[in-house]
Amino acid sequence: MIKSILINAEGAMLSTFCSVLLIIVLCSSFICKDDFRTEQLKYKRVKAAYEEKEDGLKKMLKEKSISINNMQMLLVGYKQEMELQLWARNSSEKKYHFIKSYNFCALSGKLGPKRKAGDEQVPEGFYYVDRFNPASNFYLSLGINYPNKSDRLLGDKVHPGGDVFIHGNCVTIGCIPVTDDKIKELYICAVEATNNGQKKIPVYIFPMKMKEETFSSVCNKNKASISLTTFWKQLLKGYTNWTKTNEALNYTVDEKGNYIFQD
Repeated sequence: MIKSILINAEGAMLSTFCSVLLIIVLCSSFICKDDFRTEQLKYKRVKAAYEEKEDGLKKMLKEKSISINNMQMLLVGYKQEMELQLWARNSSEKKYHFIKSYNFCALSGKLGPKRKAGDEQVPEGFYYVDRFNPASNFYLSLGINYPNKSDRLLGDKVHPGGDVFIHGNCVTIGCIPVTDDKIKELYICAVEATNNGQKKIPVYIFPMKMKEETFSSVCNKNKASISLTTFWKQLLKGYTNWTKTNEALNYTVDEKGNYIFQD
C-alpha cells in the first residue's frame, strides 16, 4: 500500500516536473519571452518616439498595403544628394516599396568610400543594421556593419575605422545624421522590422544616384582614380540591379574585396 502511494506520488511529481519543464521551454522559445519591442520600450527616448511617430508610420505603410506587424525594411543612402530613402515590404513579398525620403542634415568627407579611421568618410557599399543604441549621444542611433568584408580587404588593414551610425543630431565625422525628429521614425521602423523577425536590415550607400550620365560626369569632375572608378563600377552594378527590381541584392565579396552580384 505504502509502496503504491510512493510510486503514485513519484509519478505525479515527475508529471508535474515535465509540465513545468515544457512551460519553461515554451516560454524561452516564444510565449513568455520579452520581445525586442518590449525591451526597446524600456528606454525613455524609444517610448517617446513611439508616442510621437507610430501612428504616422502605420499610416504611411498602410498606404502601400504593408502591415506594420508583418513589415521588413531596407535603407538606401545617396551621398551627393544627401538623401536617405526608407523602403518596406510585407515579409511575404520580394519587392520593396518606397515609403519616404529623409535628408542628411550634415555630411563629412567627400565622394568615395571610407578606407581608414579618421578619414571622416561616409562608407560606400552594401551593409546592414547590426546594433541599436536607444541611449545614444546623438539621441537614437542605428549602427551599420562597417567595416564589412570588402572594406577590410580594400581599406587600412590595421585601423579601418568603425562605429558608423545613422543617428539624430546634426554633427558627423563619417556617419549619416538626419535630426532627432527624423531618427525617431526610422528607429521605431527598424525596431518593428526586427521584432517581426528580420535578422538583417539592408543599408545600401551609394556615392550618388548612379544614372549613366551622372556617373560619368562625377568621375570626370572629381578626376577619379582608376581604383576608385573600378570600385564605383561595382557599386553601379548593385545600383542597376536594385533600381531595376527593388529587391534585396544578392551578392558576395571575393578574395580581393570586389562585390560580385548574382542577377
